[in-house]
Amino acid sequence: MQNKKIYIAGHRGMVGSALIRKLQAAHCTQLITRTSQALDLRNQAAVDAFFKEEQPDIVIMAAAKVGGIQANNTYRADFIYDNLMMEANVMHAAYQHQVEKLLFLGSSCIYPKLAPQPLKEAYLLSGYLEPTNEPYAIAKIAGIKMCEAYRDQYGCNFIAAMPTNLYGPNDNYDLQNSHVLPALIRKFHEAKVAQAAEVVLWGTGTPLREFLHVDDLADACYFLLQHYNEAAIVNIGTGIDLAIADLALLIKDIVGYEGRIVYDASKPDGTPRKLMDVSKLTALGWSASIDLANGIRSVYEAYKNTH
Repeated sequence: MQNKKIYIAGHRGMVGSALIRKLQAAHCTQLITRTSQALDLRNQAAVDAFFKEEQPDIVIMAAAKVGGIQANNTYRADFIYDNLMMEANVMHAAYQHQVEKLLFLGSSCIYPKLAPQPLKEAYLLSGYLEPTNEPYAIAKIAGIKMCEAYRDQYGCNFIAAMPTNLYGPNDNYDLQNSHVLPALIRKFHEAKVAQAAEVVLWGTGTPLREFLHVDDLADACYFLLQHYNEAAIVNIGTGIDLAIADLALLIKDIVGYEGRIVYDASKPDGTPRKLMDVSKLTALGWSASIDLANGIRSVYEAYKNTH
C-alpha cells in the first residue's frame, strides 16, 4: 500500500478524512484528493479526465450524499441521483483506466426494513426497504451490484463494504440533516448552555442502533484493502447495539446536562433495529477497538472546541 497511488473520493467528509488520517499514519504518501468544487463526480467527462491524468492504483469510494431521516425523506431525488451518478462515473473510470483495486462503501440501510437481526450479508434484497431512506438505499445497492457486474464481466477487483452507523471527527451537526448521535450531542450541549428544562427528541426512543467510530471504519477499510478480494459484501460494525433512549442517557451524562428528556412520538422512528452481523469480518481477523462511551467523550471534547 505504501507505494501505491491511492485516490480517496470524498476526502473532506467524516469517512474520507478518517481514511486520510489512517493512510498517512500507515506511511502511504501518494494520496490523491479533489474537492467537489474541483471535480464534480456527477460529471462523467470530468471524472474520466481526472482518472486519465492521475492514473490511481487504488480507489476508495467514500464520496456520497448522506443525511439523517429528515434529509433522506425530503431530498429523495437528490439522494438517488447524486449517489447513482457519482458511483457509476467513478467505477466506470476505474475500469477504463485499469485501477488495481476499488473499495466501495455502502450503508447498513441497504438491508430490508424487517430483516432478521443481526443483519447478515446474505439478507441483501430479501425484502422491502425502509421507506424514509429508500432512494439512498437503492443507490447504494446499485453500487454493490456495479462492483459485482464489473468483476463478473471485466475481472475488476472491486470490493464493497457496508458500515453501520458512524460517528467521529468532522461529523455533521446540523439538526435538520444530521444523524442521531451528532444531533443528540448538539441538542444536549445547547440545552446545557441555555439551562433548558427539557430536551425534546424525535420518536419513541425504542429503536435499537449500532454505532462505529469512524477511525475504526478507516482501520477496517485499510485491512480489507490488504486482505480481501472477494465479490461478496462485508459488514463493518461493532456487533453491539443499544436503544436510542439509552444512547440519549449516555450522551446526556457525558455532556453534563441535568434537565429531562421528552420524546415526540409523532416523529418517525425509522427501522426498529439495525444491528450488523460482523462475524465474517471478525473471522477475517479484524474487530472494532474504540468503546462507544470513550468515543463519544472524545467527539464531544472536539465539538466543544469547534462550536
